Amino acid sequence: MKNRLKVLRAERDWSQAELGSRLDVSRQAVNAIETGKHDPSLPLAFRIARLFDMAIEDIFDDGED
Repeated sequence: MKNRLKVLRAERDWSQAELGSRLDVSRQAVNAIETGKHDPSLPLAFRIARLFDMAIEDIFDDGED
């Protein structure tokens, strides 16, 4: 699944570790999501969306348009 997480994080000048701390996940989990190796759980996707004050669909793209 493609996502904008890395761009959104960089716009705020947050490290992967800092984003992980804000989301209560590891830096490795943030890296895995950013690189598309792992899709976030639905609760985590909601936490990410709330943190960035965006809709889930504006952050994650499943490629089905």
